[in-house]
Amino acid sequence: MPKEVTTYCPRCKTHQPHLTSLYKAGKRRALAEGERRHEREKKGYGGQKYSLQKKFAKTTKKQTLRLACKTCGYTRHKKGMRLRKLVFE
Repeated sequence: MPKEVTTYCPRCKTHQPHLTSLYKAGKRRALAEGERRHEREKKGYGGQKYSLQKKFAKTTKKQTLRLACKTCGYTRHKKGMRLRKLVFE
């Protein structure tokens, strides 16, 4: 993957050079409401609310590409690229 691609920028409304990088999710907050609820559901008798996945058919995961416009700095995500490893040249 090239470090810089020319693609459409919704803010500039024209095609502009964009810097590419791989999106990485931030650290999960332990005190967030959903996180606390999940911990409460797992606690006690009965185990998980849903079954843990044991069979994995896919060998890759869908990655999200981060595109940052070089002129205005607007960042957007391009979802759903299936790849093993992304190498920037």
